[in-house]
Amino acid sequence: MKTLISLALILGFSVIVLPQSVSKTLKNAEKALGGEKAFRSIRTISSAGSVTRKRDGVTGSFTLITAQPNFLYFRYDLNGAETETGYNGRSAWTRDTRDGLKTLTGKSSSDLQTRAAFQSSLWFDQKREQGRATSAGLAQVNGKMSNKVIYSTPKGASIKLYFEQSTGFLVREEIPFGDVVQTFDFSDHRKINGVMMPFAMTITSGSDELTVRFDDVKANVTLGATTFDFPKLAGEPLPDIRALLVELQANEDRVDNILDTYSYIQKSSSRTVGKDGALIEKESETHQLSFYKGNRVRRLIEKNGKPLNEKEQAKEDEEVQKRVKEIEKRLASKDKDKDDEESRRVSVAELLRASRLINPRRERFHGRDVIVFDFQPNPDFDYKNAKSMLKFFGKTAGVMWIDEKDKQVARLEAYLAENFNIGGGVLAKLKKGASFVIEQDRINDEIWLPSMADINLSVRVLMVKGIEVNAVVRSYDYKKFATEVKDAKVGDPRPN
Repeated sequence: MKTLISLALILGFSVIVLPQSVSKTLKNAEKALGGEKAFRSIRTISSAGSVTRKRDGVTGSFTLITAQPNFLYFRYDLNGAETETGYNGRSAWTRDTRDGLKTLTGKSSSDLQTRAAFQSSLWFDQKREQGRATSAGLAQVNGKMSNKVIYSTPKGASIKLYFEQSTGFLVREEIPFGDVVQTFDFSDHRKINGVMMPFAMTITSGSDELTVRFDDVKANVTLGATTFDFPKLAGEPLPDIRALLVELQANEDRVDNILDTYSYIQKSSSRTVGKDGALIEKESETHQLSFYKGNRVRRLIEKNGKPLNEKEQAKEDEEVQKRVKEIEKRLASKDKDKDDEESRRVSVAELLRASRLINPRRERFHGRDVIVFDFQPNPDFDYKNAKSMLKFFGKTAGVMWIDEKDKQVARLEAYLAENFNIGGGVLAKLKKGASFVIEQDRINDEIWLPSMADINLSVRVLMVKGIEVNAVVRSYDYKKFATEVKDAKVGDPRPN
């Protein structure tokens, strides 16, 4: 006993604080918040107050609005310099006095979507959304001990969350936004509609630090239909979007003829989310692609970064020759006009017939003038008698960029707005929230061709097996050929 007392005196009666398990941390946070049921009963939150920039003391107004399931809008002004940002369920955008108005793309877009989704559902949907919460130990936040949790999404986005041990409150979030990590510190929690909400917030983004104090926080307020939409600005008149799509579809034949003369390399990589929340490549396949009379022909040349051996490549080349002969046979037969759904390019203009097009605007993309618009499912579309691709696209929402001069799609972001059944749901079911991004580059000043596709989806096969697909497809090394694909050998590029 004396030994124990002496040891305690030497240690100065110090108390060892251990991190809680993730489940206990989130359970305590749920209790401190007011419970999941109370939180889910709130469909909209509108907060208004003041903002102060730390480095020069300039003040202004601040507005933050969120709505279920994933809508976000915030705006602030500092000495006349305005900044506003939003996500409307289809596209992410930002506007400021210096750079003007633009649709966000790439990591900035996906990061803002992640933030919007998290603020609307917190960690309560992690199981349904295939998210992962892991403990990251302890950390001091504003002088108080907090449990640190890393929340990772299936798309590879990670949010660091800090829960104060003494109260259970979420007191800090660290969320990536493009090239920076934004930190949000929360304090002065008060009860609104049974839920504890912060009335004070500090935002750190790069070298800027803003202090926000809300004096008006309301839950379940009625919001205008355009609250989260891309702002409408006066300027050069926009073309008629439907007429533009007609021109886009009319241009498809010219594009297909040009595409027939190109060969390129395409690498498809499947990914998984690691313990740190980052995406890790699991396996890959690399193909050489050509188009033969409007039909796609793929030749496998690598697996997991290693070239096929001589025997494997010979077998693959035989399959390619068979494919070309099948195309020629079909084109020579009575069914030559019948669509080969698996290999023929599908007209985006035709697919958009199943969509409602909104928020058209002019922007710049890859140095070109483009028309950008959001799209969402059209409730008046005849899904019952539509082809399968139209049925699928008619259930998506997103944003599209069209080169106004070339009459081609430059970029597309979309997600599945509701579940999509294949074979009546017996064969497979794609889950709501599946997303894909397709980006193209302008090649040889004549055609937009694929450069990147990012695919993330969850599918249930044969009513039993669940499959998660997280993949990126990169296309590159475009070469123009005078010969048909059946005459070209792998590794024997013969440019025109």
